[in-house]
Amino acid sequence: MALITLRDICMSFGNEPLLDRVNLTVGSGERICLLGRNGVGKSTLMGIIGGRLTPDRGEVMRSQSVTVSGLAQGVPVDLHGTVFDVICRGMGPRGERLAEYRRLCDLNESGGGPAADTPKQVMALQQTIDSEDGWQIQQQAERIISEMNLAADGEVSTFSAGMKRQVLLAAALVVRPDILLLDEPTNHLDMGAIDWLESFLLKWNGTLILITHDRMMIRRLATRIVEIDRGELHSWDCDYDTYEQRSQERLEAEEKGNQRFDKKLSAEEVWIRQGIKARRTRNEGRVRALEKLRELRRSRRDRTGRVRMALDEAGRSGKTVVEATDLTFAYGDRTIVRDFSCTIMRGDRIGILGPNGAGKSTLIRLLLGELAPQQGRIKRGTNLEVVYFDQLRGQLDENRTVQENVSPEGDMMDIGGKSRHVIGYLKDFLFSPQRARTPVWVLSGGEKNRLLLAKLFARPANVLVLDEPTNDLDVETLELLEELIMNYSGTVMLVSHDRTFINNVVTSTLVFEGPGRIEGYAGGYDDWLVQRPVEIAPRSEKPLPGQAKKTASPPVAARKKIGYMEKRELSSLPGRIESLEARQQEIFRIMSAPDFYRQNGESITTVKQELAQLERELENAFARWESLESLAQEK
Repeated sequence: MALITLRDICMSFGNEPLLDRVNLTVGSGERICLLGRNGVGKSTLMGIIGGRLTPDRGEVMRSQSVTVSGLAQGVPVDLHGTVFDVICRGMGPRGERLAEYRRLCDLNESGGGPAADTPKQVMALQQTIDSEDGWQIQQQAERIISEMNLAADGEVSTFSAGMKRQVLLAAALVVRPDILLLDEPTNHLDMGAIDWLESFLLKWNGTLILITHDRMMIRRLATRIVEIDRGELHSWDCDYDTYEQRSQERLEAEEKGNQRFDKKLSAEEVWIRQGIKARRTRNEGRVRALEKLRELRRSRRDRTGRVRMALDEAGRSGKTVVEATDLTFAYGDRTIVRDFSCTIMRGDRIGILGPNGAGKSTLIRLLLGELAPQQGRIKRGTNLEVVYFDQLRGQLDENRTVQENVSPEGDMMDIGGKSRHVIGYLKDFLFSPQRARTPVWVLSGGEKNRLLLAKLFARPANVLVLDEPTNDLDVETLELLEELIMNYSGTVMLVSHDRTFINNVVTSTLVFEGPGRIEGYAGGYDDWLVQRPVEIAPRSEKPLPGQAKKTASPPVAARKKIGYMEKRELSSLPGRIESLEARQQEIFRIMSAPDFYRQNGESITTVKQELAQLERELENAFARWESLESLAQEK
């Protein structure tokens, strides 16, 4: 059943339309993901569906009594009140009255209000709530608070951005919407919260329309993908990987068609310039056809070029980049790092994983020397040239232009030993000359991230530190950034909650697995899931602000049912073991070669270390497989 139908919708901001006579039908139970480059109109389309925006032209038809609720991309700066208050406010005036009733009751009990007035206000509100069946709203609010494990009396203004988004999601869900709109819901969420959100949405039986750059979430949730490209909608009823293939085929077919068109137009332009008299009857039709070709060419919207990123690599650093021994660091009585040791070698690509607030950025600052450990020793290598992508974008001056941020000294800049004009360099990052002269504060989040990458990549570096670089970037730019990092010969330290990005880029991970406890693993996010201990200690004995206190959970091995993530892990283990064993056999063949021990000692040691690491990984993988197999048999 169609819940919402858009017909011939047009919407413009500036010269070219964001949406140009688009049509869309949203059916019951669908999970639609909106994809497209930054700025193509995804949030605008979602705003029209949600009723926040009115299109310039076209018709929006909604089925009777359809309810739409949503979660915006940003977090309001003035969000205040308890969790219960914020969720009730999501239900309109009746909810606001219930929240006020609860506040006055608390005030009356504590003796903090005017004794003469507060009881009268409480009684008046109680009568109003009785008359409009407002207690049903209280039940709905309490149910969603319980389902999402939130603390009803927690003060939202003190929460982290990730916890605030969870409360706002609860406020969107409490009205039991037919359609739920989520705009970049994974922003500010850590991996645990993202996994919870995915599992929650898979069980939710309403219609979902989603904007996200998280490819793992798209693969897990989307039943349909709608791509916005140059004002048009392209709908794909398939999984994400099939969509990528079909979308690329569409672009290739379009490019070939444009080439044939341009060739024909060029031939006709040559003909008209030969001086043939257009007034002749036999030529008038050809002249009119040429005019139509010219008009079609003028109206055609060519696809903007791709981002062209390149890192200006400095000279090679020393072989050892960082050697940390028994590091301990704490803020007051809160331990961030305890007895941590690691060695980072030249060329390593290290992913740093952990919950929000665990101390990932603090660990990076310790390793870079920006913070001094309270115990332990850090030895840094020689000839280190570091560039640091800060997730808060503190290196950007919001009041200066895009151009001034990248090249404050003038129009020319040195890139890789060659002189380039700053406008030409910024075009590689999809900033037009006009956009390059605008102040940074008007840019979108994705544009700011692209600008910071442009600023940093102009500097020579052999150590690249990226703290949440993926926020707000579209999928195409993410894939290009992945390719650049994988081809980078320097050392990379990366903090990200994008699981696909971690899988595709890093060679090993450092994971926060408890208060002050950091463990190292080979491979990316999926490899960590395979290798991690069966039971990971909780990050803190106390719940986070806004989280309800939970009773201790039994270890995974004691559960009677295997969970979704364990099923996925179990199904992936045979393939991983097979891959590890194949590499092990390959190393055996290498070591059995007659000239193997004639190499230099460093090469021999590297191969032996890889073999030892493979044997440890195989042992862990077999143990994990046996554990999950026994768990699956108990279900």
